[in-house]
Amino acid sequence: MHCAQYTAGRCRSCQWLEKPYSQQLADKQHHLDSLLSGHAVAQWLEPVFGRESAFRNKAKMVVSGSVERPLLGMLHRDGSAVDLCDCPLYPASFAPVFTVLKTFIARAGLTPYNVARKRGELKFLLLTESTYSGELMLRFVLRSETKLAQLRAALPWLQQQLPQLAVISANIQPVHMAILEGEQEIALTEQQALPELFNQVPLFIRPQSFFQTNPQMAASLYATARQWVRELNIESMWDLFCGVGGFGLHCADATTRLTGIEISAEAIACAQQSANHLGLKNVNFAALDSTRFATSEAQVPQLVLVNPPRRGIGTELCCYLSQMAPKFILYSSCNAQTMVKDIGQLTDYRIERVQLFDMFPHTSHYEVLTLLAFRP
Repeated sequence: MHCAQYTAGRCRSCQWLEKPYSQQLADKQHHLDSLLSGHAVAQWLEPVFGRESAFRNKAKMVVSGSVERPLLGMLHRDGSAVDLCDCPLYPASFAPVFTVLKTFIARAGLTPYNVARKRGELKFLLLTESTYSGELMLRFVLRSETKLAQLRAALPWLQQQLPQLAVISANIQPVHMAILEGEQEIALTEQQALPELFNQVPLFIRPQSFFQTNPQMAASLYATARQWVRELNIESMWDLFCGVGGFGLHCADATTRLTGIEISAEAIACAQQSANHLGLKNVNFAALDSTRFATSEAQVPQLVLVNPPRRGIGTELCCYLSQMAPKFILYSSCNAQTMVKDIGQLTDYRIERVQLFDMFPHTSHYEVLTLLAFRP
């Protein structure tokens, strides 16, 4: 993949870009092999990979420059800005949208936030595209509500220019820190969920819900999880850290008793919407802390699926899973190091299958799916 910004030394986010892609995959697999070298693995499956460019469905753009000439991209630590509208990780459909948004910022008088001076209003633009419908979700991250009336007044022009904009909102982030978004979300369109479709499973993205940024690989990951779980003839399962329900909804069928737990109420609303579309009756989603939920439940499901953040599931949940002893644990991880640490605490489980998914080309990061089985 060629990137002009990388070649010029202005952006090094893709730190492995100069490494041949086949070598990237080999190095990631070697890293995973070495992490699990102290554990017996019954079956290693070949790494799954997809496109090397244009694979992201989401852009997180720092807004800098001036209101008349805004820049969309990133800031270096010294405060210098890099415009990333031509980033090859984004689909071709994003570039013309960024061009319109720059004009809109000027028309609406949305002053870019100046980090050094702590002045200005517009901090970030967050753009997400549905690979299913082609619709877009756009979030304006503002320092305050000061420019909200101006933003609302200018929106009809933006919607006329970009009719694919289905979901628009303003997020208020008043803290002078490198925090992407705040708690307050203000809907600017009636529609507030972007539809997706992975493997014939409808999923929905709301403004504050987490969703994988590589849809092609996410679909492969969910399909693989479904295949593994279906082979186990599971009747009951928990989906902890479930997000918008992608794993659980793929793995459950009409008779499976599924409980999905996620701390984000926005994500749970998406998951429940998907379950309703699928007509699943034995499904329950709740906005709770996954560890607190698990440690307070008396009933033990046959399978517990976990998809935690980078920190892993942690000692408390590992200990409780060891005590409750479900027959299977399906662990999806974006940080193999914390996953292996967790597996080390699940001493009554053997590793049945492991497979690497290259969700993040040109970086050292990857996703890994691991099936654990209880050994009495």
